[in-house]
Amino acid sequence: MHDELKIPAKSAGEAYERLLAIVRVLRAECPWDRVQDHHSLRTCMIEEAYEVAEAIDREDPANMDEELGDVMLQVAFHSLLAEEESVFDPIDPINGVCEKMIRRHPHIFSDGAGKAVDNNVEKWENIKEREHGERSLYEQLADVPKAFPALIRSTKVQKKASRGGYAWNDGFGSWEQVTKQALELTGSDLSDGEAEQQIGEFLFLAAAAAVRSGVEPEKALERATERFIETARQTAGKREW
Repeated sequence: MHDELKIPAKSAGEAYERLLAIVRVLRAECPWDRVQDHHSLRTCMIEEAYEVAEAIDREDPANMDEELGDVMLQVAFHSLLAEEESVFDPIDPINGVCEKMIRRHPHIFSDGAGKAVDNNVEKWENIKEREHGERSLYEQLADVPKAFPALIRSTKVQKKASRGGYAWNDGFGSWEQVTKQALELTGSDLSDGEAEQQIGEFLFLAAAAAVRSGVEPEKALERATERFIETARQTAGKREW
């Protein structure tokens, strides 16, 4: 059945059309695929993106090839769901991101090449803001997705706030402030709710201090976790670090 879909495509366009055709068949004939919606597939999209990141970290091109395919499946699935709902067509996200890249790279498509990377990044951010219209700082911060890991979201919110001219308290992002917060934690008898709030403040300040020091907090914590795992291996589980 569907023998025509079993033939590998020879071009990127044909490959995407083949994928869309396969998902359409699954939506029509597979009991599991038939009942899926955007919300039920949300976790799948997140997990597949993280698996791509894992393949990149491991420098495993074969696995990255496979995981990128899984991300493409999620893109196709969500796009076809949108088509079924008459929200947008499957090619619209592709055309949309093409238009966005052209619009956000005027130094390539309009002004000509040869400008400094820093200037290009600054221009990218300015163009993004113009695309979203005049928004308050609150609206810009609230737009940082809650689905991000907390440490990544915290870092992005802080960077957006800084670019937006937010007036931080004196010393914000300093290690002295982090130390002060840590001392408040260790010297207090806190309820569960108070402890959660104080620990949250500590982590938020630690993330700010890391960024101010030129370190990405998410990457630093990932590497610390890996070192802990390696220590556990070397000590044969003796519970010491």
